[in-house]
Amino acid sequence: MKRAGVLLIAAVPVIATGFYLVLPSGSADAPPAPTAAAAQSAREDAKDRAEEKREEERAEDDAVVADLPAGLAAPAKKELAQRLVASAEHSTTDWRTTYGAIEDEGDGCGYTAGIIGFCTGTHDLLMLVEAYTEEHPDNGLASYLPALREVDGSDSHEGLDPGFTAAWEAEGEVPAFRAAQEAERDRLYFEPAVRLAKLDGLGTLGQFVYFDAMVFHGPDTDADGFYALREHTLRQAKTPAAGGFEEEYLDAFLDIRREAMLTRYPDRDTARVDTAQRRFLEAGNLGLDTPLVWEMYGDHYRLP
Repeated sequence: MKRAGVLLIAAVPVIATGFYLVLPSGSADAPPAPTAAAAQSAREDAKDRAEEKREEERAEDDAVVADLPAGLAAPAKKELAQRLVASAEHSTTDWRTTYGAIEDEGDGCGYTAGIIGFCTGTHDLLMLVEAYTEEHPDNGLASYLPALREVDGSDSHEGLDPGFTAAWEAEGEVPAFRAAQEAERDRLYFEPAVRLAKLDGLGTLGQFVYFDAMVFHGPDTDADGFYALREHTLRQAKTPAAGGFEEEYLDAFLDIRREAMLTRYPDRDTARVDTAQRRFLEAGNLGLDTPLVWEMYGDHYRLP
């Protein structure tokens, strides 16, 4: 997760209102922006549905999802999705070499580590280590839990240096920790993204677009998280489930996502949208079928 995460939660009312002012409007008579409270409620509702937390709708949603093709959840497509994400997170498509990867990228998120870019500053790395320690209390990262709790929400290394990076790299060779990373990736990012995309009527490419956005922007309801991007998109285009056109909806989502990326990181390359997902969409590859050719930060990739 690359954004500042918990640091922005307190700022939701101010930022959420302003964000509508800088995004393009779909039409001259576009509906007025909702209040910050209404926007937050809508995001939380969508998050609950994605994570199967709404008792009253779960059975109906489950039935919808069960009747649909596997899409990105099919083993071959899921593998493809992880290779695409790894090209952005680690500049490689060999994602299984990245369990022990760890560095501070200077983006305010502290240490970024592992297969999906878990961050010490955005709570997901802490959740991973806590869950792993429950099952394996004698692991090499357990002693860093107090420090991880202290730095959560910041880019601080206090209590982590100098040994944490070496401990992470060593634990990255342990099969149980590798399995824990994959399980947390699926629980936090992959499964909610695919589920909500299917409920929105999106095919395999759209499911990947949601997954990658959730990884980068975070699976939270703050003003620049994934659910806010979706909420802003719904003001511009209908989902296929609501009678809209898939290509138009995804095009609007990518526009809004790109704007959000540049708002937060003005100097950051938006290749994961511009020369990867947008390229697949423009080619009409809604099934995310191979061969795939894309560019990421100046590197060229091809999957046959």
